[in-house]
Amino acid sequence: MRLLQQPNAGVASARNLGIQSAQGEFIALIDSDDLWYPDALEKLVAQFQRSLPAVGVIYAWSVDIDEYDRPIEGFHAATIKGNVYRTLICHNFLGNASATLIRKACLDHVGGYDTQLKAQKAQGCEDWDLYLRLAEHYEFEVVTEFLIGYRKVASSMSRDFRQMARSQQLMLQSIQKNHPELSSYLYRLSRSSFYLYLAQQCDAYGDARETLDWLRQAVKADPISSLGRLGLYILLIKNLAKLGGKSWRLFRLWTLFKPPRLPINELSVNESLYPTTYPLSLPIHPLKIWLKVMVGALLHHSLSRI
Repeated sequence: MRLLQQPNAGVASARNLGIQSAQGEFIALIDSDDLWYPDALEKLVAQFQRSLPAVGVIYAWSVDIDEYDRPIEGFHAATIKGNVYRTLICHNFLGNASATLIRKACLDHVGGYDTQLKAQKAQGCEDWDLYLRLAEHYEFEVVTEFLIGYRKVASSMSRDFRQMARSQQLMLQSIQKNHPELSSYLYRLSRSSFYLYLAQQCDAYGDARETLDWLRQAVKADPISSLGRLGLYILLIKNLAKLGGKSWRLFRLWTLFKPPRLPINELSVNESLYPTTYPLSLPIHPLKIWLKVMVGALLHHSLSRI
């Protein structure tokens, strides 16, 4: 193990230093506050060994964790693979930098992380930008297990949502410049989906006004796709009630239909999707995971035809 140090120049510069100094065939990145669960690297490498040479990136599923390493409700799960470029423009289904294993030769080919986002005060989408540049040249594969714990705390950089939105805007502008042939619908859907994600994050932190503002921007970016999402209405009712100082009766009506949370050792649906080494109960109903995976698969199938 080698410790590399340099003056603070941002996350992209730090990761590039590590990549440039590495001499192995694969690169596995992990942020300082995230976790790899047992067998994570073993299973990612094994998937590479089973994959075709065209595959440059393997990713696994991740679950959000709090400051005490306890899993919380948020998660990233998808079965999207192969040529993922159009789908990845619309939605960063990989979730975070700690969830991937990448061929070093592929990283060398695309030039690593973009260090200019920090200079433009637009950090937050460095991983997404890199994945898109990789997806232009290489295929993606997936390990359908929760192998990564993605830390969510109020003090983390991912809490700076305005900077993240600017980062995404610059990233999309670069794609549009390089690929004018792609449908403008992809970019509208991307902005709308990302703003809805930021609304969900603000809601998790209890910021009702910011939640409603990001919901408004999601609708403005693409009314058709955003107004067709149940999650938007749930967030709208919940945060309007909170700002109004009312009881939660309206929101509680929805909770009557919300599936109960089950610990992972009680699941009976698709148990093969869950790692036997997972350290704690997963507070996510399997139907919610199944629904997210199915929606992602349908989106990938439809966008591949555009």
